[in-house]
Amino acid sequence: MSVSFVEEGATLMRYAMEDGVELVGEAFGDPSAPGVLLAHGGGQTRYAWSRVARRLGEAGWHAVALDLRGHGESGWDPAKDYSLERYGVDLVAVGKTFAIPPVLVGASLGGNAGLLAMGRIGPGVFRALVLVDITPKIDVKGADKVLGFMGQHLEDGFETYEEAAEAIAAYLPERKGRKSNIASLARYLRTRPDGRYTWHWDPAFIEGRRSSRLNEQTLEDLNTALAAIDVPILLVRGSQSELVNDESVAHFLEIAPHAEFQDVTGAGHMIVGDRNDVFSETLDTFLSRL
Repeated sequence: MSVSFVEEGATLMRYAMEDGVELVGEAFGDPSAPGVLLAHGGGQTRYAWSRVARRLGEAGWHAVALDLRGHGESGWDPAKDYSLERYGVDLVAVGKTFAIPPVLVGASLGGNAGLLAMGRIGPGVFRALVLVDITPKIDVKGADKVLGFMGQHLEDGFETYEEAAEAIAAYLPERKGRKSNIASLARYLRTRPDGRYTWHWDPAFIEGRRSSRLNEQTLEDLNTALAAIDVPILLVRGSQSELVNDESVAHFLEIAPHAEFQDVTGAGHMIVGDRNDVFSETLDTFLSRL
């Protein structure tokens, strides 16, 4: 079973990468307007940006929310290459399709891939960078928590949407009283041949994250890329983030002193889901100055 969702008022976009993998995205707004490319975090899909992308389109931007390779409706990599470098190459390729160099907004995985895209792989393709709760240096225990959740149910999956919602609630106890929308879970789950549901991403993605992690070489690459970026940068952190602590922010600002920093109260790593209103206003303010 394969279900294709398209937001009302959105245009479905398909991008052929040089290695044959097709990426899928949704575009809002006039294609000739200044652009914003939205790259989600690991294990998410383009729908993490639904409200943000629609708001940007209505505000006069050309916003594209992308399914990264191995996620959502985008193709799975036959070589199982889900490295930051590979994601960075993809972002540059999609960025080049905009009429005007776009702003890149990247959350977690999408943000780190964006650092490599802008600082090393495709300098000049993007006009600004917004990082959503991600820096080169992150809290190891927090990363273990995220990877631990993503690694659950890889084999057994879920019998019902309600079961998946319970798993999310157990992972995010701070959202008590805010149950996952059962209907919307169809966008994040796919149906296996045995009828059970599993997350809408290639299991090889999480296996790669487990084995590669952010080692010293990766950290050095990200730091070097960050130092090379001379366009406007905004770092947005959730005040309750599991990954980005005060030391992470200080390290980031030392390398990129021209960057802006915004803390979002009452938000964890999933800032866009926790405080979408505050994040949208913060993004609007930054974009208006461009």
